[in-house]
Amino acid sequence: MSLTIAITGASGLIGGALSCELRKRGDTVRALVRRDPRAEHEFRWDPQAGTIDEQVLDGVDVVINLAGAGVGEHRWNTEHKTEILRSRVGATRTISTAIRERGAEIRLVNGSAVGFYGDRGEECLSEESPAGTGFLAEVVRAWEGAAEPLASIGGNVAFTRFGLVMAGSGGALAPLLKATKFGLGGPLGSGRQFWPIISLRDTVAALIHLIEHPEVTGPVNLVGVDPPRQPGAAAGRRPVRRRDPRQPARAARGAAQFWFRSPRHHRAWRTSLGPWSPLTPLATWRYAVCAATVHANRCRRKP
Repeated sequence: MSLTIAITGASGLIGGALSCELRKRGDTVRALVRRDPRAEHEFRWDPQAGTIDEQVLDGVDVVINLAGAGVGEHRWNTEHKTEILRSRVGATRTISTAIRERGAEIRLVNGSAVGFYGDRGEECLSEESPAGTGFLAEVVRAWEGAAEPLASIGGNVAFTRFGLVMAGSGGALAPLLKATKFGLGGPLGSGRQFWPIISLRDTVAALIHLIEHPEVTGPVNLVGVDPPRQPGAAAGRRPVRRRDPRQPARAARGAAQFWFRSPRHHRAWRTSLGPWSPLTPLATWRYAVCAATVHANRCRRKP
């Protein structure tokens, strides 16, 4: 049976891939846009003003909320950190309030992130693990908390705590490839960090699993099976500039070379990746795999 699904962030990496796959299945996809609509399937909304075209929810079965300022698109100055938080909270509050006021049985699958857990070393984390500390953990708590208007009345809500989504031309892979071009693609810090990577294909399959299974509510970690340590994640990428990504990352300054095995040598990494500088490369997360990810991997292995 075909479904009608509304998506925010439909033009983004995940939203675009998900929209294409849903249409292939025969589902009806509606996109919420902040500009004037240009197509029949587009509907206007303004998440910061809290306004939305109510017609977008007519006959909708599921809303997928992927809206939010890009975490890795700009340097993390005060202004951009404020926008990261504001955009996610505003979008989630607007969507959840609209569904609540509609009084309809509409499922909300809301974006979230594994940054909720903070840097936890070797600890094996699950959806039951408590929140960590740091900027991203604070953002995710507020992000998920913004769905309270719907969750407080027993609404059907799932939170997709995305790991590092890897795609050929975007997602977490883009800044990593940039780093590799500058010779920074190898182990960083201790090199023992777990990286919660997941392919774009598996991400889409997991989201479809959540669309098809409304009984799954609350937080869901969307990460790959058996997350690699950081050198393994680097080795899994196509080599660039003939450099072995398993070798420690280094950068040249004049005649000197600095090996990223000491905190004082991370400045070159920060300069190269810019927006990612305070984020994931030196942090570590290790997760128990959720049912949605297992389903995604089974789908991927089908001929």
